[in-house]
Amino acid sequence: MGDFLDVLLDNRSDVLDGLWTTIQATVYGAALALVLSFALGLSALHRLLLVRGLSRTVVEFFRGTSLYIQLFWLYYAMPQLLGYELDPLFCGVVAFGLNYGAYGSEVVRGAVNAVPRAQREAAVALNMTPLQQMRRVVLPQAWVQMIPPFANLLIQLVKCTPLLWLISVADLMTVMEGLRKRTGDTVEAYLTLLVMYFVLAAALTFLMNALERSAAARLGRRPGTGSLLRSRSTTKAGVA
Repeated sequence: MGDFLDVLLDNRSDVLDGLWTTIQATVYGAALALVLSFALGLSALHRLLLVRGLSRTVVEFFRGTSLYIQLFWLYYAMPQLLGYELDPLFCGVVAFGLNYGAYGSEVVRGAVNAVPRAQREAAVALNMTPLQQMRRVVLPQAWVQMIPPFANLLIQLVKCTPLLWLISVADLMTVMEGLRKRTGDTVEAYLTLLVMYFVLAAALTFLMNALERSAAARLGRRPGTGSLLRSRSTTKAGVA
């Protein structure tokens, strides 16, 4: 293990570059997934059947096909249609965004549907427009419920970034695989990878938990307390 650590330290610049690439793929992929989650999730609740149908078709396609195939299609097949090569990191970010955006759309749809109808009716009584209802009443409550499942999807995205190795992106997995082949220290290399990915996942979990607490505090709730339960308890208190 000591010899591998010496090699790791000697190549720390390459390792840090690979770590930075992994972080970039995670952040950019998560940002794209978040945008698509809201776009597809809210479209699935639209009054027009055509909009709902298009949203469901896109979601089911990217949920029902393999992330491996999506990644290979973007990197190997798409350039043949376009006539020029795409940046491999760009292909990875797009594949992650499309795949996890499809899963995230279900999180958005479910959280919005979970907001009690009474909240919407109160917003209508206040003469709010549909956009104002969504922005001021529905989304602030739904957002708190979205954060835990979004956190799970974010951790899953981090754990999928080693797939970038398959399309020659110099991410953390690629760099460590190079060191493993150079030194022959398979156990040490993969153990180091496990630890590094665990630290990344733990850091993201900490940030998402802090975000959940902050969002819940703005609504005057404790994290994990759903609006439906709060609504019921308030009703009981009023009856009493």
